[in-house]
Amino acid sequence: MHEYLADRPEIPAGAPIGDLVGREVGDVTVYLNQSGGHRMVRDRMDRADVEYDVYHLDRAKARRLAGTVRELLLEDLPGRDVGGALVLDVTEISSPRYLPDLTSREHVYGGEITLFYVED
Repeated sequence: MHEYLADRPEIPAGAPIGDLVGREVGDVTVYLNQSGGHRMVRDRMDRADVEYDVYHLDRAKARRLAGTVRELLLEDLPGRDVGGALVLDVTEISSPRYLPDLTSREHVYGGEITLFYVED
């Protein structure tokens, strides 16, 4: 998913990451983290639950970017071949909600999706 979002012109360059190590306060960030999942069909289809958090110094921009990430994941990603896997479907667990970072004082909106895929 990192490479998929990194290739989208709607997402700021360098924003999609899978690790917060080295991230500086103020960097516009789309942090992706697998939160769970399981094998749906033996040797054929997997399910991954993925949380996404959008960090921005401006609350309205954080909200808009989180909405863009949500839209891309739910509406554009299904049917695409990404990173050696065919994405069959994406469903929403929770839409972006406000989760301000109490340490950095940045605005954060986070949501969670379920990704259904088969390896190529």
